[in-house]
Amino acid sequence: MLSDRFGRSIDYLRLSVTDRCDLRCTYCIPKGFKGFEEPKHWLTFDEIERLLSVFARLGTSRVRLTGGEPLLRRNLPELAARIAHLPGIRDLSLSTNATRLGRHAAALKEAGVSRINVSLDSLDRGCMEKITGRDSLDQILDGIMAGKAAGFDPIKINMVAMQGINEGEIDAMVEFCIAHGFILRLIEAMPMGETGRGTGFLDLGPVQARLAEKFSLQPQAVELGGGPARYLATADGKASVGFITPMSQHFCATCNRVRLSVDGTLYLCLGQEEKFEFRPLLRDGASDLELEAAIRSAIELKPQQHEFRERPSKIVRFMAQTGG
Repeated sequence: MLSDRFGRSIDYLRLSVTDRCDLRCTYCIPKGFKGFEEPKHWLTFDEIERLLSVFARLGTSRVRLTGGEPLLRRNLPELAARIAHLPGIRDLSLSTNATRLGRHAAALKEAGVSRINVSLDSLDRGCMEKITGRDSLDQILDGIMAGKAAGFDPIKINMVAMQGINEGEIDAMVEFCIAHGFILRLIEAMPMGETGRGTGFLDLGPVQARLAEKFSLQPQAVELGGGPARYLATADGKASVGFITPMSQHFCATCNRVRLSVDGTLYLCLGQEEKFEFRPLLRDGASDLELEAAIRSAIELKPQQHEFRERPSKIVRFMAQTGG
């Protein structure tokens, strides 16, 4: 197993296949931004497969496809199938805004993607247009239902809770997810770049207490994926609500993940600058043993924790550049 210098096992890789997106969520990509990574700098499918095969031999067993919006990357089901068949990979999932999921859901399921997370911050059309930059709600809901029809289970709905923006929509989202059998995950906004720092932070502690009382939610011990959410479940166990609290109650001590950006840069922490560039090694003919040594060296760079609260202006890169 890969372990960092603080004794944490690193078994989860979040792979960004593009930094581009068809939405402009206010907390993710700056308005009017056009400086996306050039396609010639993107890792090819062959490069991704080779690098991930080495990660898998070292104990990485979970991979999540992210972006930007990953479904903007052409032939993504092909890449998914190649990753799913790598020895050692036992869980392949996808994060998406679902605008294009309707046309790709069946192919992704057949390729070996087992779970999907969908970004949906409100069920109010006007609120969603304000957050995403366009009228996107119907397209997203259609995509979610296509995912359900394709057999994805569970489907997790990721809602970034923002003070003054969508905090009044949380209860309606809980009811929607309970009614459709989805898992809701409420997420605190992080100061990633100027866009993140401009997002109204909402402490989820009081929200959790209020929802627990209103919906009779109890702590849930069953693991629901390899991420950081803490879950509460309904009394009948049929619905769950997760809380991801990087600001009010961080989970750095149990962090098991790293992020590989579309250009082959491995980011060791969302809230720190440590990184390692794999593209030069891949394109200069590095052997598998050299890649293995490089991965171990990179993991040693992983910091103990982020400094979002102490140094909120530290990270200038925004979320889509890092990978979700």
